[in-house]
Amino acid sequence: MERHYAYFQNQECEFFPCHKTDDPSDFNCLFCYCPLYPLGTDCGGDFVLLENGVKDCTHCLFPHHRDQYDAVIEKLKKLYLG
Repeated sequence: MERHYAYFQNQECEFFPCHKTDDPSDFNCLFCYCPLYPLGTDCGGDFVLLENGVKDCTHCLFPHHRDQYDAVIEKLKKLYLG
């Protein structure tokens, strides 16, 4: 099954790719502005907590890998459905 709904890329975006990556051809833009940010430290991504408590997700590629769609959806279910 192709699952075209699970992957989107916009190479015309002036911010593409928004995170440094070794493989921009596999960069998934579907979750632009990460929906997992509200999960705080339970988001599953590669983040750093700054001294002021803000998450710095500069190096996080978790929601941007094509194969992470299902993992992101599962985390969103826990966030919104409990």
